[in-house]
Amino acid sequence: MRPLKVAFIAILMLLESLAVTTHIAAAQTAGPQSAIAPRVVGLEGNLEADDIIRVEVDHLAQWVEKQGNDPRKLVPYLNGLAIRGNYPEEIHAAKNHLHFHLRITTENKGAWIDLLGEPHGVRRAITFSVGLENQSPFDSDYEQDNKVQLTVISPVYGVIALIVVLLTLILLIWLARRTNIIREPGPKPAGGKLRPYNLGRTQMAFWFFLIYASYVVIWLITDALDTITPSLLGLMGISAGTALSEAMIDSGKDVATAGKLQDLTAEKHSLEQSIPELQSQVANIQAKGAMTPEDLTNRDGLSKQLQDCRTRLAQISQQIQSLTPSASAGVSAGFLRDILSDSSGYSFHRFQIFAWTIVLGVIFTSSVYNGLTMPEFSTTLLGLMGISSGTYIGFKFPEQR
Repeated sequence: MRPLKVAFIAILMLLESLAVTTHIAAAQTAGPQSAIAPRVVGLEGNLEADDIIRVEVDHLAQWVEKQGNDPRKLVPYLNGLAIRGNYPEEIHAAKNHLHFHLRITTENKGAWIDLLGEPHGVRRAITFSVGLENQSPFDSDYEQDNKVQLTVISPVYGVIALIVVLLTLILLIWLARRTNIIREPGPKPAGGKLRPYNLGRTQMAFWFFLIYASYVVIWLITDALDTITPSLLGLMGISAGTALSEAMIDSGKDVATAGKLQDLTAEKHSLEQSIPELQSQVANIQAKGAMTPEDLTNRDGLSKQLQDCRTRLAQISQQIQSLTPSASAGVSAGFLRDILSDSSGYSFHRFQIFAWTIVLGVIFTSSVYNGLTMPEFSTTLLGLMGISSGTYIGFKFPEQR
């Protein structure tokens, strides 16, 4: 039994030796790894698009030298989103810090939209780290319990832009209420009243301000200047074309009405001069007493001519009255009534273009707020808007002024 006991003890000693060796090897392997694990421990600068920040990364030099990693491939991670292509501007591995210039590019635009879209204030609390693009970011001191502030809108430029946009809106509203900037053209009615609002000009003013304000907001947040899309130009063209066509139709009607009034007035003046002369001639014939058959024929002819003149004068007076606007005509009856109704009352073709303008305006505002981009309307939607405008212009021809 003694040889078996010795063999058993030898096996136990061998197993213990293997366990110790494995433990030492694991410790040697884990020790350097944990010692050189990088960690973001400092952040200097304003965390904002198009700004430069300085990032302090603990053990960066060891991570580069001992593991052979390339620090030029590091990118910022904001709220866990890799800002792809945003590589360091400066690398100071020996001093454990990096410099990043935060830029919005085509490659990382989606991440920036997720970060800056749907703004609820000028700043937003986010987590921050750095790391390789296709790997997990480094551990960081700026995690859920210690978030940093990302500047969505620069407070200084934001206040300036807000003042400019508000002043523009206030001026536009004041001009719309006090002047004919979006009203029917023509002389100002008596009594200090204003002319009715014009649907085409109102639509053009609506799109102008919406695009103007959205352009300022997108530039303010993303620093992008080329944000006007081709479909938006098409929409502005439809709006401007509607207002221009409406103005041309109304101008043609005014010219035709003015010419007709001038002709009727001249004819009325001629009849008013002819009637007394005819009355005098009839009276002279009747004053003779005994009238010859020739006198009777002349009297009857003049009497018929006089009656025709009086009938024509009554017709002309009625036509002039119908063509001459009344005291209440050409006076605003309220914004909605002005743009939705004509001389016959409320009109569906006017309501249709008004409704589609509101719907597209809501879609436009939502796109700018959520995606920080001007919407790209499809040709079908632009065609629908064009049909609405064309229908309105078509009904404008028989519409009375």
